[in-house]
Amino acid sequence: MLKFMSFLLVVTLIVSGCNTKKEEDIFKFKGSYVGDNSAVINIVSQLKGAEYSKDLELKTNEEPYGIILNYDWSDSEMNYKKTAIYNATFLFALIKNADWIAFNFDNQEYKITRESLQDWYSENLSDLENESETEKLTQRYLEDESKINQLFN
Repeated sequence: MLKFMSFLLVVTLIVSGCNTKKEEDIFKFKGSYVGDNSAVINIVSQLKGAEYSKDLELKTNEEPYGIILNYDWSDSEMNYKKTAIYNATFLFALIKNADWIAFNFDNQEYKITRESLQDWYSENLSDLENESETEKLTQRYLEDESKINQLFN
C-alpha cells in the first residue's frame, strides 16, 4: 500500500508539473493603442527588465503619442541601450499609434521614435507578426555594438 501511495504521489507531482500555465502570448495585444492602459501594462510586463519596472506614463493628450517607462535599474546588470531597443521594437510592433517611447533607467534616459527605429532596421515594425520573428530581428541587430551606438547618435 505504501508503494502504491508513493507511486500516486510521484505521478501527481509529474502531472501537475507538466500542467503549468504557458506564458501569455504577447502578440495577442497586436493592434493595441497607447490609450489602452491595460494592454500597454500587459505588454510591458512581458518585456525585458519588467521586474525592474517602476511605473509608466501614457502621453495621449496630443500627437505624437508616446509612452514613458520608468525603471529602478540599480540591481540590474542588463544593458540600457539593448533593453531599450528590444522593448521599443516590441512596443512599436504591437501598439499601432505609439510614435515615441522614453526609457528612464535611473540616471540614464533614452528616447526612441518609431521612425528612427524603423529606419535603423530598414523595416516596418507593424509588419512583424509574431514573437519569434520579432526576437530574431532584434537579436540580429543587437549583436553589433557599433550599430547600436548608431541608433543613439
